[in-house]
Amino acid sequence: MILIHAVKALDGHKVLLHFSNGEQKVMDLLPLLRGPIFDPIRQNLSYFRTVHVDDESGTICWDNGADIDPDVLYGSHVPAWQEVENVVQV
Repeated sequence: MILIHAVKALDGHKVLLHFSNGEQKVMDLLPLLRGPIFDPIRQNLSYFRTVHVDDESGTICWDNGADIDPDVLYGSHVPAWQEVENVVQV
């Protein structure tokens, strides 16, 4: 499993992610910030920039309990909400 070792907030809703395998990636998180828990993160860039790595889970999170699966961030999985949407569309 690939984990997140470091994160740096960039412009807008973009972050620079450092993965446990040594890879780095700039990613726009706005498309992933869905659902009520992400409302304050999406709507307030100052709050978005408080993003940090939770050492226990190995992914990025915010103080309100929101986090994003490191496999989704790495690109090896799709978010659960997207899987549900794909099933409903079929």
